[in-house]
Amino acid sequence: MLQCIFFLSDSGEVMLEKQMTGHRVDRSICAWFWDYVLSQGGDPSKILPVIASPTHYLFQLFRDGIIFLACTQVEMPPLMGIEFLRRVADVLTDYLGGLNEDLIKDNFIIVYELLDEMMDNGFPLTTEPNILREMITPPNIVSKMLSVVTGKISNVSTRLPDATASCIPWRKTNMKHASNEVYVNLVEEMDAVFSRDGALVKCEIYGEVQVDSHLPGLPDLTLSFANPSILNDMRFHPCVRFRPWESDQILSFVPPDGEFKLMTYRVKKLKSTPIYVKPQLTSDTGNCHINVLVGIRNDPGKTIDSITVQFQLPFCVASANLTSNHGTVNILADKTCSWSIGQIPKDKSPSLSGNLVLETGLDRLHVFPVFQVGFKIMGVALSGLQIHKLDIKNAPSQPYKGFRALTQAGEYEVRS
Repeated sequence: MLQCIFFLSDSGEVMLEKQMTGHRVDRSICAWFWDYVLSQGGDPSKILPVIASPTHYLFQLFRDGIIFLACTQVEMPPLMGIEFLRRVADVLTDYLGGLNEDLIKDNFIIVYELLDEMMDNGFPLTTEPNILREMITPPNIVSKMLSVVTGKISNVSTRLPDATASCIPWRKTNMKHASNEVYVNLVEEMDAVFSRDGALVKCEIYGEVQVDSHLPGLPDLTLSFANPSILNDMRFHPCVRFRPWESDQILSFVPPDGEFKLMTYRVKKLKSTPIYVKPQLTSDTGNCHINVLVGIRNDPGKTIDSITVQFQLPFCVASANLTSNHGTVNILADKTCSWSIGQIPKDKSPSLSGNLVLETGLDRLHVFPVFQVGFKIMGVALSGLQIHKLDIKNAPSQPYKGFRALTQAGEYEVRS
């Protein structure tokens, strides 16, 4: 049972507080949490999701500069607290069109109303976005103008959602759609780490099976993969029947209406990556010469787009002069170097080179940067996962079925 949720900025400021039970949690727990973050290096994204304080168990999620912090004083399944915070972050992103400090402050009434419906006395209640939209109207310009004119600031509907009368709580009864279609997307992020000598230390995929359903009635879907044995650490939407997956690795479900995340998974111990980044740094007499090469390592058969390379200049660098033979190079005020490449041309390999001037008194560079790589590949799932077929029962007519895949870089690091 969660007793309280706090929303903190990445500087530790409490932006929003929601007490879930009669027992009030004091805000001093936020100060203790932030002191703990600072003692661990000051980066909230690197903190463990479950922390034991002297008085509470804390669950925390860091996303887009916002820290979601939940507290409890009783024993409870830790994954329930973590998953609930993920659902809150997903719902707010969907409602507000993004997630940042300004959006939270500008729409705090919507946030409070959503939290009221998503949790009841410390226990998760309604977390399905399509059901919440029937209960609480998403913010828009028209609703904001009406609230100013009429003085009515509540977005909560006066009638219960149709799903409350259904045996399937995530779907309305008698659903009708002019379009009769369903789309399945495989969206994957590749996490990889390369050592200083170019060896692949770690490479794995975090993937999501995303479904966009616009089917009338009460359809029953089964989705199967050609190679489900490669999947690890699966998590399913509540609509998925577990027994068919456990026995035959088949996803059997009645879908919610609209977009939802059907399943997440990991594919571990991959042996190859689509692109390489080779940095070389040599320093002496107060200068450091840098050269970075980027190219295709294993051609995925599709265009590799939106390629970027970012790295933080060491604190001991006084100035930098960097150029590239392809793309644009920018050095930001916080000494972050951003190299936007786009696509790799066929006639040359993109390279970045230049000189770093060290601070007075330093002859050589002793702290070497870590290069963060980004890319996007449409039309391919680099994990190798393939959809075998999608069957639909109880449909009044044959629906249109669409499939798509996307792979992008996650935590893709090259050490120098």
